[in-house]
Amino acid sequence: MLPSMIEIVRDNWLLLLVGQYPNGPLGGIAATLILSVLGIALAFPLSVVMALASLSPWRALRWPVMAMVYVTRGVPLLLIILWVYFVLPLLIGRSVPAFATMLVTLVGYEAAFLSEIVRAGIQALPTGQMDAARALGHSRLGAMRYVILPQALFNMIPSILSQFVSTIKETTLGYIINVPELTFAAGQINNRLLTKPFEVYFILAISYFVVCWTLTQAINMVERRITMRRTRDLAVSALTAIPASASGG
Repeated sequence: MLPSMIEIVRDNWLLLLVGQYPNGPLGGIAATLILSVLGIALAFPLSVVMALASLSPWRALRWPVMAMVYVTRGVPLLLIILWVYFVLPLLIGRSVPAFATMLVTLVGYEAAFLSEIVRAGIQALPTGQMDAARALGHSRLGAMRYVILPQALFNMIPSILSQFVSTIKETTLGYIINVPELTFAAGQINNRLLTKPFEVYFILAISYFVVCWTLTQAINMVERRITMRRTRDLAVSALTAIPASASGG
């Protein structure tokens, strides 16, 4: 079985990686990463707006966003993909490519999850941060923009990157609407070979594992650096507070 798997890798790895680009569609890994990066990049600004709306004292802003978040998080992604696939063309009056359909779905889906991460990051900061910013003359929006969000977003980097890894795995559901991502590319290879489904999908599993494991290690490294920076900042704050306490005594 091992020689046959080596043969499959040798003959078909280009299709998994880059496909026939630029004379044909992108390969599975390339399309998966592009779809994941665009999904997170477009969802993040929307998630910040949604998080701020969910923290708003006005119910007209808070309730619709909370309802959208709860519905999105409570419904399987597969159903949302099918809804967008069938409803979006009816709304705009024209057909939508499968890649664009999956991208729109991921943006809305990931925005709901990221908004909860952003909201939790903001609420995790001491309430005195907002009071201090307001005392310095900032409006509530200005304090959120210049004081609260920069600190919260820095602390949320590991969680956002973890959500990116989840997005890579969620792109596999694009297979059902023929999005040319990694699982779809593996299906094409399997249809060519017909007699080696185990080998093909074993290689698919290994490909996902390598990509996600590499990103997870990068996330762990970023998280360690953030922890070291927090520890250093706390130590500096403690050292600068000691002379003030001593002089006051």
